[in-house]
Amino acid sequence: MNTKLVTLLLSTVLTLGACSSATKKEARDDSASSMLPGNYSSVKAVGNYHASRLTGDYAGYQSTKKFIRKMERQYGFERSYLYGLFSQADRREGVLRIMNRYTGVKGPVSRGAWSRYRKKFLNEGRIAKGAAFWARNRHALQRAEQKYGVPAEYIVAIIGVETLYGGNVGRSPVFDSIATIAFDYPRRSKYFTDELEQYLLMSREERFDPRSKRGSYAGAMGLGQFMPSSFRKYAVDFNGDGRRNLWDPSDAIGSVANYFKSYGWRRGEGVAVRATHSGDRYKTMESGFDSSHSLGSLKRAGVRASAPVSSSNVSLLRFSTYSGDELWLGKHNFYVITRYNHSNRYAMAVYQLAQAVKQRYRSMRYAYRDSAAEGGS
Repeated sequence: MNTKLVTLLLSTVLTLGACSSATKKEARDDSASSMLPGNYSSVKAVGNYHASRLTGDYAGYQSTKKFIRKMERQYGFERSYLYGLFSQADRREGVLRIMNRYTGVKGPVSRGAWSRYRKKFLNEGRIAKGAAFWARNRHALQRAEQKYGVPAEYIVAIIGVETLYGGNVGRSPVFDSIATIAFDYPRRSKYFTDELEQYLLMSREERFDPRSKRGSYAGAMGLGQFMPSSFRKYAVDFNGDGRRNLWDPSDAIGSVANYFKSYGWRRGEGVAVRATHSGDRYKTMESGFDSSHSLGSLKRAGVRASAPVSSSNVSLLRFSTYSGDELWLGKHNFYVITRYNHSNRYAMAVYQLAQAVKQRYRSMRYAYRDSAAEGGS
């Protein structure tokens, strides 16, 4: 690439409520918030939502009314506030159509599945944008690496795979999406009812209107696509403005790093090593991120690491390409990446994108350094 062009590009990047006919039981519930621990009753939720009864799409849902009573008794939300909020909730048919596409049953891996999946994330556009994102946020990434021990390239890669570095954080109303799945999709109802609970608590803690946020069809939010429960556990205020805001790059960077650290990321250990094989004995061995094999047992099956491995046990990772199986050995940190998404292909895409972005970012820095030296001579 032309040195002057690289210099120009890099310098640009671097600068850049109770119903009136309430029963006696409901009337007793009205005073429950005054007895809650933690003085929840003194904390007001955000948004002008007040009604004397539940109307709208969920007016006839006993599950919604039960949820409202729980939020009132356990966390001190005003019933009139929740009536008003849920009366404005929209049942999203599009979300249900998407959910119905997934049966939860995995079929056999088709030939070339990894080649097709990899192509989605390992391409010029995503690599170049990743290097630019790194350059813009280099100080936050450096701080996160120092504090949490997670290399910058993996933080960048997660954000790149999840939202194209913030370019696609989702357009679905988070509250409506989670409520729809919680109350209208029985197979995942329990999980999403819990997430709805966490989301309302999150909105109150972070002082935002629960109907103001947009995310994925399933309610994942921000550059790192955290679900509400993950937000409350792992999100951090990394820019020091007093709020945890996953739509802010700095907070998202710190939060992804904290997530990995919380799941046991090992500083300096690496993630995966390419392997070679002779024969087909490896096909009889368990594979996947949760498999565990000694290097000796792998060697006896004809599988050898292409680089030194210090771990005593590794996972055997098998990926289908058009030319045959591609084998890797996963270290502990590979397993940590799968805590973000329980998929071998996802974690490998993150790993390989991280390496590609790191190489591109370094080449940009070297080109900038060299051109600066030429200009000063």
